[in-house]
Amino acid sequence: MPKRLSAEARDEALVTLTGWKLAEGREALTKRFVFRDFNEAFGWMTRVALIAEKMDHHPEWSNVYRTVEVVLATHDAGGLTELDVKLARAMDAI
Repeated sequence: MPKRLSAEARDEALVTLTGWKLAEGREALTKRFVFRDFNEAFGWMTRVALIAEKMDHHPEWSNVYRTVEVVLATHDAGGLTELDVKLARAMDAI
């Protein structure tokens, strides 16, 4: 099972992640992605889903038209792990 990040490691990771912030009321990362239209948003989600499946680490997300709200946390670890940081970086790269 992945190990939770220390507060120091979490803060260091946040500095390197553009637009990500700590979710309110829980130990998780969150970000809102806005695309040109639904097709672009859904295409992005599909590409992320393929990566998440390979990682066996799946995001909490919702999609309304061109906006995708993402929350990343490792439920088995009870908070943030390196898996969340890695998936956040992959999402940003797409």
